[in-house]
Amino acid sequence: MWEKAVLTGISNLLFTPVTLLLMATLVWTLIQTGLLIRSGLQRLGGKAPARARFVDAMNEAAGAPARRDLDIVLESLVQRADAEAGRMLNSIRFAVRIGPSLGLMATLIPMSAALSGLARGDLPSLANNMVIAFSSTVVGIAVGVVAYMLTLVREAWVRSDLDAIRLHAERVLRASEAGA
Repeated sequence: MWEKAVLTGISNLLFTPVTLLLMATLVWTLIQTGLLIRSGLQRLGGKAPARARFVDAMNEAAGAPARRDLDIVLESLVQRADAEAGRMLNSIRFAVRIGPSLGLMATLIPMSAALSGLARGDLPSLANNMVIAFSSTVVGIAVGVVAYMLTLVREAWVRSDLDAIRLHAERVLRASEAGA
C-alpha cells in the first residue's frame, strides 16, 4: 500500500512543473508562429536574411586578395549554414514531441485525483479534475500540431535556402577559377 502513496506523491509533485512546462511550450510555440509569419512576410518581399548573410560572406571571401583556399572557405560556410538550419529545425521538432507528451502527463495526473473523487462520491472534485485533464490534452495536442506545421514550412524554407547557398558557392568558385 505504501507504493500507492509514494507514486501518488511523486505524481502530485510533478503536476505543477509539468503544467508550467506545458504553458511555457505553448507560449514558445506562439512566439515561433509570430516569427514564422514575420519571416513569411519578409520572403514575400524578396528577403531571406539567413540566405543573404551567407551569400554576403561568400562574396566577401571571394573578394579577398590572393585567396587560394576559397573552396575550403566556401565549403565551411555551406556547412555552417547547414548546421544553423539544423539547430533551428531541431528546436521546433522538439516542440512537436514535447507538447503532446506534457499534455498527456498533465492529463493523467489529475485523472488519479478524479478517480479518487469518484470513489468518494465527490462529484465536484471529479468534474474539476476532469476539466483540467481534458484541457491539458487539448493544449498539448494543439502545441504538437502547430509545431508540426511550423516544422513543415521551416523545412521547406531551409531546403530552398541551402540549395541557393550551395548554388551561389558553386558560382563564386567557378568565377574565381575563371578569373585565375
